[in-house]
Amino acid sequence: MTVRLKRSARARRMTLRVPRDGGAPVLTLPQRAAAADGIAFVRERADWLRAAMGRRPAPQIVAPGAILPVEGRGLRIIPAALRAAEVRDDALLVPEGRPAGPVAAAWLRMLAGTRLRAACDRHAARLGRPWRALVLRDTRSRWGSCTHDGRLMFSWRLAMAPPEVLDYVAAHEVAHLAHMDHSPRFWATVETLLPGHAPQRAWLKTHGGALMMWRFHD
Repeated sequence: MTVRLKRSARARRMTLRVPRDGGAPVLTLPQRAAAADGIAFVRERADWLRAAMGRRPAPQIVAPGAILPVEGRGLRIIPAALRAAEVRDDALLVPEGRPAGPVAAAWLRMLAGTRLRAACDRHAARLGRPWRALVLRDTRSRWGSCTHDGRLMFSWRLAMAPPEVLDYVAAHEVAHLAHMDHSPRFWATVETLLPGHAPQRAWLKTHGGALMMWRFHD
């Protein structure tokens, strides 16, 4: 098994992580830690690592016939004679003659932008703290982030999750406009913006990895 080595100036101890996107496990070492110590650390945790790798969902390819999660429900991808992707009943129609993966990714990105801007506007208005910019990326390590100057970043894969889960992530990042930490005050703010958010947070922890396993490009 291949394990990727990463050194971090902020790391205070060795950590071993299995990425949600199907990539190789990552061993993070403090700057001055010896590589030999890292190898020993991995070998000591070999059983845990194999079990964690085995629990990961299998990669899913976005192609005609696949059932893609969109806002919490499965839509079958069907090529059709049209110019742009659209939803009809329980299908996501994509233009014939074009690769389904990139078309579906672009459509999900557009959907995520629409939903997230509306959610962030709503939560920011309630908080009384405006956001400056909203950026969408295909991130692997986090669903969202917030900078000190009010710039919000989200994974466009949130469009695949149930709407209430997307709304939770929006509330979470907007709450950072007031508290740039995860202190009790921060979580109290999230609860004010979105009361009873625990199930949404739990859904993301349980099912978020499966969303990361979808492949939109060869």
